[in-house]
Amino acid sequence: MNGVDSKIPQVGQIVKVLRGRDPGEYAVVIGIIDHRFVWLADGDHRKFDQPKKKNLNHLQLQETISSEVESSIRETGRVTNGKLRFAVAKFVELMQVEAHEKGE
Repeated sequence: MNGVDSKIPQVGQIVKVLRGRDPGEYAVVIGIIDHRFVWLADGDHRKFDQPKKKNLNHLQLQETISSEVESSIRETGRVTNGKLRFAVAKFVELMQVEAHEKGE
């Protein structure tokens, strides 16, 4: 599990929204507010400049962390919406491939 504590989010981490307006959607953590809240964006419905503040209890943290998003935010303080869309799409595609391989 990449040495990631399942309760502590990291910038660039993919999360699944469990509650709210878009349950079942995936997004990327682009900022950590405190031990309960994070900023999310997906580059599509939720742009980097208008992130969604979400309670960690309403999210399912995934093991995947997008190194492109993480390094971009660390180096410049921001990330393009295109990179966010790409990170989410890549993750969803990976999930579909794994489900297909398991025969689901």
